[in-house]
Amino acid sequence: MKEDYYDILGVSKGATAAEIKKAYRKMAIKYHPDKNPGDTEAENKFKKAAEAYEILGNEEKRAKYDRFGHQAFEGGGFGGGGGMNMDDIFSQFGDIFGGGFGGGFSGFGGFGGGGQRRAKGSNLRIRVALTLEEIANGVEKKIKVKRKVQASGTTYKTCSACNGTGQVTRVTNTILGRMQTASPCTTCGGSGQMIDKKPADADAQGLKVQEETVSIKIPAGVEDGMQLKVSGKGNEAPGNGIPGDLLVAIEEKAHESLQREGDNLHYDLYISISEAALGASKEIQTVNGKVRIKIEPGVQSGKILRLRGKGVSSLNGYGKGDLLVHVNVWTPKTLTKEQKEFFEKMANDENFQPNPEKSDKSFFEKVKDMFS
Repeated sequence: MKEDYYDILGVSKGATAAEIKKAYRKMAIKYHPDKNPGDTEAENKFKKAAEAYEILGNEEKRAKYDRFGHQAFEGGGFGGGGGMNMDDIFSQFGDIFGGGFGGGFSGFGGFGGGGQRRAKGSNLRIRVALTLEEIANGVEKKIKVKRKVQASGTTYKTCSACNGTGQVTRVTNTILGRMQTASPCTTCGGSGQMIDKKPADADAQGLKVQEETVSIKIPAGVEDGMQLKVSGKGNEAPGNGIPGDLLVAIEEKAHESLQREGDNLHYDLYISISEAALGASKEIQTVNGKVRIKIEPGVQSGKILRLRGKGVSSLNGYGKGDLLVHVNVWTPKTLTKEQKEFFEKMANDENFQPNPEKSDKSFFEKVKDMFS
């Protein structure tokens, strides 16, 4: 089981943004590779802390993590912080340590992540509309996406401004000792490369737009408005840089007869007075096809029948919700002469007089039971 992000940083779930930032800063200094050369355990803790901060240091990502846990970012292959490399981690330092630490952080024996800086392509965003059946069971979608890719025939040469290093470095004295900090070369953007040749159909960065079919595995239980990430399927970056990500916004289509409430579903079943009095067998819709249920004789309008496990699969993998069938007795608005005479004759019959039993719950008790 993956370790809890709050535990990694040693903070409580109620920690403020400032406390989370402070905790990460402390761990980044303690386990930095330059302070612990060759220490694999320290490097792993350094990476874990960076992954935790990537989620908890972002208000939107933290809210999703608090609600869905690791599944919010990893379900169905969607990455969260788990795919971070050293370039991703050190890019955080401009926020944690100030602008001087934006590129390098060295002085303890050489920064292993220094040198050329790989550019990252921009992210793409798409919206995917899903039916309730697809949400309940999970689905794999094949979507056509137009993304920028490196044009065939594009070649690069060493940047003359930085001689291919990708960085301009400087040394400063800090409380931790002598620190070598670096900033990206403004000429090549830190890649150390410049375009040498490119085909006519490529843009200034040697990229061109190409349509590609992307397979997206969407886990069961996603919600309207949730955003999933497919790593590496955004726009490519020049100079064989790191591709951006494809961000998938979920849109839930309305169902004609089922209403969703979290993992539970609601269905309104209308029956006649005769069916309520005599009982009946009724066919109802579920997310996995139709099922037949039995209505007991004498059922009251407002009765709620619970079909366990017939709802939506939990995103966290905690089973399935239920289908709540709301029984509504339909009262006819027009009657024939014979029907009217029958009900007039029954008006004073004791069997037709309201006589609720103690076991018959009130409307508010039923609503309370629904959420318990």
